[in-house]
Amino acid sequence: MAETKQKITKDMTIADVVQKYPQTAEVMLSYGLHCVGCHVASFETIEQGARAHGMTDKQLVSMIDEMNKKIKKFQKNQLKPKKSKNKKT
Repeated sequence: MAETKQKITKDMTIADVVQKYPQTAEVMLSYGLHCVGCHVASFETIEQGARAHGMTDKQLVSMIDEMNKKIKKFQKNQLKPKKSKNKKT
């Protein structure tokens, strides 16, 4: 089975991820990674932030997977044709 390439990896900075994929901030916050708005977010990687907040390897992987799923779902919804509302006036 082919493995899909993840858009977000542990080596990306928090600020880069949030800037490129703002919908991921909610996921980070839910895992206790409140670095989203912090001044260190511009140079701290997701892994470094996770470690600083006491996350285990399993939690880190789970958070990254959840962020990638959120991006995929968001992008899929962006590609759906919008339903037209034809109202007669």
